Amino acid sequence: MDTLRKNKNPWKLYETEVPHSRFCDPACGVSPPEKLTPEHLQLLRNAFTRQQAEEQTHEERPKGRSVRSRGRNEERGMKLEKFREVMRSVVGPDVEDSWVERFFSEVDISCSGQVRWQQLCSYLLLEFTERERASIPRAALLDKQPLIRLCSHNKREPTVRLVAVSHPPPLRYISVSKGGQISVWSSSLHILKTLGLAGDPTEEVASTRRFRGWTSDAVYMGNVHTVAIATDCRDLHFINVSTGAVFQDAHLFGFRSVPTALCYWHDAQSPEQPSLLLMGDDKGGVHLLWFLNPSKGLFKSPSKTESGPQRIFFPDLGEHSSMVSYRHIPSVHQEPITRVMFEPGTNVVMTSAESDNTSVVFMNVTLKQEPYIWTFKQGAKCFDYDASLQLMVTGGCDRAVRLWTRFITSRPVASLLGHRTAVLDVKIYQPVGQILSYSRDAELRVWDISSHQCLKCVALQFPCQQPGRIPEHGNFPFLLLSPPLTEQPLLAVACKDYLAVLSLSERRRGGGGWLTDEGREPGPNTQSGPPLSCALYNPTLRQVATGHEDSSVSLWDVETGRRRLQILNAHGEEGIARMALDSSHRRLITGARNGTIKVWNLLNGLNLHKLEPVDTSEVTGLTCLHDNQLLAVGWSRRVAQYDVAAAKDLYVRADMSWKSSGVHKSDILAVSQCSPLGVIATGSYDGEVIIWRLETQGPVLHLQRPTQAGAAPPVDGLLFLQHRAGNRKLRNRGVLVSSQAGCLCFWSITGQTHTYGQFYSPEQPGERVLSLSSDQPQNTILVSGDTTGWLQIWDISDYGLDVQHDDSPVCERPPLLQRWRAHERAIVSVDVLEVSGRLFVLTASSDGSAGLWTKEGDHVGFFGQEVMWNISEPETYQRKAQRKLKEDTEDRTESDEMGLKGQVPGHAFRDRASHEECYSEASPTSLAENDHKPPQQPMVTCKHTISSR
Repeated sequence: MDTLRKNKNPWKLYETEVPHSRFCDPACGVSPPEKLTPEHLQLLRNAFTRQQAEEQTHEERPKGRSVRSRGRNEERGMKLEKFREVMRSVVGPDVEDSWVERFFSEVDISCSGQVRWQQLCSYLLLEFTERERASIPRAALLDKQPLIRLCSHNKREPTVRLVAVSHPPPLRYISVSKGGQISVWSSSLHILKTLGLAGDPTEEVASTRRFRGWTSDAVYMGNVHTVAIATDCRDLHFINVSTGAVFQDAHLFGFRSVPTALCYWHDAQSPEQPSLLLMGDDKGGVHLLWFLNPSKGLFKSPSKTESGPQRIFFPDLGEHSSMVSYRHIPSVHQEPITRVMFEPGTNVVMTSAESDNTSVVFMNVTLKQEPYIWTFKQGAKCFDYDASLQLMVTGGCDRAVRLWTRFITSRPVASLLGHRTAVLDVKIYQPVGQILSYSRDAELRVWDISSHQCLKCVALQFPCQQPGRIPEHGNFPFLLLSPPLTEQPLLAVACKDYLAVLSLSERRRGGGGWLTDEGREPGPNTQSGPPLSCALYNPTLRQVATGHEDSSVSLWDVETGRRRLQILNAHGEEGIARMALDSSHRRLITGARNGTIKVWNLLNGLNLHKLEPVDTSEVTGLTCLHDNQLLAVGWSRRVAQYDVAAAKDLYVRADMSWKSSGVHKSDILAVSQCSPLGVIATGSYDGEVIIWRLETQGPVLHLQRPTQAGAAPPVDGLLFLQHRAGNRKLRNRGVLVSSQAGCLCFWSITGQTHTYGQFYSPEQPGERVLSLSSDQPQNTILVSGDTTGWLQIWDISDYGLDVQHDDSPVCERPPLLQRWRAHERAIVSVDVLEVSGRLFVLTASSDGSAGLWTKEGDHVGFFGQEVMWNISEPETYQRKAQRKLKEDTEDRTESDEMGLKGQVPGHAFRDRASHEECYSEASPTSLAENDHKPPQQPMVTCKHTISSR
């Protein structure tokens, strides 16, 4: 830890992670900060000041007596009754008591029973800071290095256009260079095939026709699986890409002008209907080619068989009138057209040019309506239009990105400044309400449409860039792809002979809001959510908290199964490994797989503290002592302590005073505390269980259970039976239960003999028990969930009270009360909870579901299911446990016990080189086979003796 502090910034993990966002149940009502105005805050300040003055007057020192003056830090706060009275005078007499109580509870997070002004200020500052952070949109461009590839076949010429071809699958890219080189790329940007445009056949020399010109644009014609390429030779090349073989199918030549920009439209729902190819030319005119029967071809089949592509002279296009219809609209602009788009809903053709008088023109194909003409200095080199937003964005040589509404041409909505060179391309990314712009100096910017802010600026580092020189680009550097073409939205950028692909987010990230049925943010639901890693019950708030592998946390109402609060990206993109409650049950502590630990306010989802990571490895255990001293263990093999109660800052340093360095020889996987005995227990990957005294912060007892194979299995779970530990007659008996390779071992930690029973819990051989729980405070039952999804409830009221001798039967089990299949995959967490005077069992599984069951096996339901339950009304429960089985006492053979293995969560199988040799995927079977044989007497090493008093 000292080395980590000296050489690294321990808070870097927090600074670089994806910010979290929280969503509340609208049934909770308006949050206190939303209801308070600055005038309310001033009145509240006056009320607290007035109360403080009254207290000081009341406590003035009488004559002849000396009293100790009250320090400034000992300011008394308001109790709930006084706070309710003040809020009624500040907000209004009709303020609801439930709202006031909620406000009071959110501020009094430590449950002291009073609220001080300083506490209230800290709470409001944190709340407003969180809301301000959440209100700032985040760039859709993900924080990842772009994938950059060299177009080696371009011969150092720039890529004019990159198109995406979806047929035949999988997705492919086709790049067209300025010199006419065509490259076919895989989705991971590996070149699959290359092709060169054919030149004039009259120049054929030695069976080769070299293309002697420059390409100007290309477009993919989706319904006919063809790429059309325009060149400055006043022609169009049609490249067939319908099969794996790419070849030139037709050549339309002899135009009167040079086509400079292309656009293609077809009805995606009826691809056999007529389609439209639009061309803008260097004289400012627009050409429209209607392909009347695209399912049969673009042009009329030639009368005689010719070698090579079909050549069609443009003046002879009338001979193909049954297949294609042509129209020309001249002089739309005074300069060459730079972009052309088509809006089919209104039959509007949209064009742009670098012209001061006709920068952008929207005209109807029929020309019966007056066109909309936008004019601005130096015109538009590029533009994009989104019909759903009625928004147009332009960019050009004046380096400004302008936003325009659909029907107002006189002035832009906003001018976004920041680019230092000409803007080459712009795209509206509608799913997140952002604009992507790219300039000649290879700078990519992301703008927010609503706030007009620049959210991100990225200087793409293409290898072709040279200091002091602006790289060469084609006219169309952007390609924006969205699902279903790709699994994740992508942005491709072309710079000279290089291509870069960047990932985009699918929806607006960050922010905070309400959980609603419509537009709900992604999160766990009945059985289709991300895998769960942990769960716990909060008896004070009567809520269940679940932690997930996708770094989300959900809080559920145990009485109905309704979600009350959700936190997304709680630890960025790192999965949550463990959770714990503080002693007041108002704060939730979460630990992640990268070593970060956070403290959350359970009432509103605010992140109160970020604890210093001991290591960048997984946190596998968290336990909070009675005085809110948090202990954290994990793959660091050390015990870290944090003072959560006294923490006032966001960042809390770790206390490494525990004498834990070098004690555990392997990663710690579990921890449990025993308040009556003043100890904690930790279990590690090598099967060792160590007992630590809280008073001395050092180890006092080592317990280990070797197997005949020689390597002890990992300790998957630890549980102290608090009732036995607090009973003088029972504290010398089996008070600690450990789970190792499915075998549950009962240990005594105060007597001379430490083994008080063991038995194999799962029905299938080779399985494991990852979590244990017992009813409190009686400890009459023990609940275990195994890696096949089965749940067992054992009667341990009389188990583990007698010393196990060497000749005692190994498979002797306590009475099995209930057993049923709770989940399809491994159960990662179980908890016994008491609600309305009845015992229930909470289960969480790696199949993505968390369920609630009665002790008898009735299924209350899965948290997040569509139909909510009422826990006091059994008729609202989902169903009876149909797969519940009675304990089978008959002897079973090895073949009878072979079954499907359940999946084990990653914390025990994290492909680590140090563990692969001692515990692999094949190990559980061999370990379980040994568990069904008479075990050796566990080895116990005692450093100190723990008094039973």
